[in-house]
Amino acid sequence: MSSPLRPSPAAVPTLAFLALAGPTGVGKSAVALALAPRLNAEIVVADSMQVYRGFTVGTGKPAPADRAAVPHHGLDLVPPEAGFDAAAFRAAAAAACAGIRARGRLPLVVAGTGLYLRALRQGLCEAPAPDPAVRRGLEAEARRLGTAALHARLRATDPEAAARLSVNDRVRVVRALEVFEQTGIPLSRLQAHHRDREGPPAGLVIGLTRAREDLTRRIDARVQAMAAAGLEGEVRGLLAAGGGATRPMRGLGYRHFAAVIRGEKTAGEAVRLMQRDTRRYAKRQLTWLRKEPGVLWLRLAPDEPAAVTAERILALLREQAQGETAPWSA
Repeated sequence: MSSPLRPSPAAVPTLAFLALAGPTGVGKSAVALALAPRLNAEIVVADSMQVYRGFTVGTGKPAPADRAAVPHHGLDLVPPEAGFDAAAFRAAAAAACAGIRARGRLPLVVAGTGLYLRALRQGLCEAPAPDPAVRRGLEAEARRLGTAALHARLRATDPEAAARLSVNDRVRVVRALEVFEQTGIPLSRLQAHHRDREGPPAGLVIGLTRAREDLTRRIDARVQAMAAAGLEGEVRGLLAAGGGATRPMRGLGYRHFAAVIRGEKTAGEAVRLMQRDTRRYAKRQLTWLRKEPGVLWLRLAPDEPAAVTAERILALLREQAQGETAPWSA
């Protein structure tokens, strides 16, 4: 077995972070746990659902034993009723990364939310702050006409953003329309201007992928495991605590089992719909990630142990460091 690859203590702060990205179910968390000790790393979670307290089973939040084994950041940051966006994540993650580097360690980002990873790597464009009145009007329109109607309007005003966003992604469709109503400028144009002005993206990103059949199998098994671990009970408790109208309750699994509790679906139907929607979400994640610059891709074999993947990543990092001034030493 090759010797462990560790960051050079003097050079660690020169690398902003190493990120593992990929669709849900690909195995990012397990690989990060296997890789972190080899790289003297702490984990920063970039996931728009895991920031919420109380949302644990359905978000696949790391188990207490895993969090004890390797320090984790970016979890349980806010209550479910609080607002949280990419700007808030960037601030929290940048502070976490700075603290990790100050301790002579490497930030290892586990990126489930593409927008959060992009915010950390490239910053955010100078779009205006949310306008509560405009947003309330758009949300009311979405409830009255459906998100598809808002998406159709976005296609007319910002076709590039509309092509990038799912017709069901109400939060981001509303935000894109909000920016256009505030400024008269398409959000995609503001984002393109930001990319042109900024330097190269920070950090090194490794994208994990699997064969479609393998990923489908893993996603279906993951959903079954969440149901068996008590997702329905977790949702019931959140609803009883008054969390039914919160943003994270619209997330995968939570909206499905909320329908069970309301008597609209059986648990079996909820599992099947959650599996279907998670597969669709994974496809969107991959589409997003493939547009990101500078991603190093690694295809995982079926049933590949996380330790083997970690070893492959170490070899990939060695290859990247060949002949370059890089913050790695074998």
